[in-house]
Amino acid sequence: MSDRLQDIQGFLREIIVPRIELGDTALDLTAGLGRDTLFLAQAVGPNGRVYAFDIQAIALAETQRLLEEEGVAEWVTLHQADHARVQEFVSEPVKLAMFNLGYLPGSDHSVTTQAKSTLQALQDVLKLLVENGILALTVYRGHPGGEEEARAVHEFLTDLPPKSYSVLEGQYINQGDKSPYWILVQKKRGEI
Repeated sequence: MSDRLQDIQGFLREIIVPRIELGDTALDLTAGLGRDTLFLAQAVGPNGRVYAFDIQAIALAETQRLLEEEGVAEWVTLHQADHARVQEFVSEPVKLAMFNLGYLPGSDHSVTTQAKSTLQALQDVLKLLVENGILALTVYRGHPGGEEEARAVHEFLTDLPPKSYSVLEGQYINQGDKSPYWILVQKKRGEI
């Protein structure tokens, strides 16, 4: 585990690792620089499957480079598509899905995830999750549109039926109201 609590992704991975197994299917709905995609590919192994999505070609090129460098590209399928289109590409049951909302680090900050498409993706991903499957989100709200997306995600997840889903949220309480935070959803049973 990262010894820095500032590393949200490292923290989430520590929670996720015991809940994913070799051979599972996983989704990275915001491939970005490929770090979550790589983590998922290593976690599910060559008998598993990872589907990664990003709207930016530069993000997928970096993800592909990283996966090839680490020798795991064979069991990862990359899609240059909005995450709202996940059900066009994935129909099999999913054990784990990850979102890292916001923009691609080091790129054009005007290209961001959007509330409408993120909500559609969340609805579709929850339908794909197996019982005890996990959805992990890191939410950034300091950029234009980030607060709106964060509110929409929070409202949507708050309304999930507690008999079917457990929803947890964690944030830095000493870093202001624009600091990133995480949300974990575990599917108990049922559909939305």
